[in-house]
Amino acid sequence: MMYKNARPIRLDRKYLHSVVYSSPPLLPRITLIIWLMSTVWLQQARGSFSAQRIVTLSAAITETTAALGFGANIVATDVTSEYPAFTKSLPKVSRNRNLSVEGLMKYNPTLILAPEGDIPAAVLAQLKKAKVNVINIRQEFSIKGAEKFILAIAISLNAKKEGIELLQQMQKKLSAITTQIAGNKQAPVKVLFIYARGAGNMTVAGKGSNMDAIIHLAGGINAVKEFTHFKPYSTEALIAANPDVLLFFDFGARSLGGLASIVNMPGVKLTNAGKAKRIVEVNGPLMVNFAARLPDAIAELNTKLYGK
Repeated sequence: MMYKNARPIRLDRKYLHSVVYSSPPLLPRITLIIWLMSTVWLQQARGSFSAQRIVTLSAAITETTAALGFGANIVATDVTSEYPAFTKSLPKVSRNRNLSVEGLMKYNPTLILAPEGDIPAAVLAQLKKAKVNVINIRQEFSIKGAEKFILAIAISLNAKKEGIELLQQMQKKLSAITTQIAGNKQAPVKVLFIYARGAGNMTVAGKGSNMDAIIHLAGGINAVKEFTHFKPYSTEALIAANPDVLLFFDFGARSLGGLASIVNMPGVKLTNAGKAKRIVEVNGPLMVNFAARLPDAIAELNTKLYGK
């Protein structure tokens, strides 16, 4: 991989001569020269890369970039980035998810890491003209997808070694939690996830959504099978799905007034979840991360659904 900011190599002739001619005779001197030059080039490339000013445009990208050791290089993030804790105090490129060249360039970025398809073509063209390196990262909601996601960011940061180490840590945790879930003897619970921003703004997670994936990984069953992704919530759909558990992000549950208010919503008491008052709240950003903290998300939801 070539790096634009890598400086030309200037080797001191006396130093090179002393190293070459003091080397063990078994090592061909031409090989040593090539090795020395490539080592210096790589060190300079990595050194210049570590000076990058990075803008991250999703919570998962921000978390992964920080986990790979580049937290100090992040100069701004999108509004969803709240972990690690220091990212809460970082500047946000916009108050919503609408991106502009001005909103990005004000932080003088040298590298922008963005979810695939999030940056409009017109904005991309202007960033390219300004010689800002933009790398689009694809995210898939699966274990394999999380692995590819971590490695893609690591390669983008010239940190493949760190990426492999982070990946191995995640895989070790995943092995432990998936083994635990596989040994669960309880009947799978049927879960309905409702994304809420107040009573007038609710949608339900269908097949193929990020919440559908995390529910299955945690040992549950999505109560919705009739549609994909997210669709508007309705009382009729709630009663027809008849979930065992109603699942909300913590901020979503608060927007509806908490457990007492949710139980009294129309139709809720007609469901198994309403009768048993099984209303579960989870950390939203953690659930949809699908990166290094995926094992933590699976473990948290599994505990909420089945207990310890």
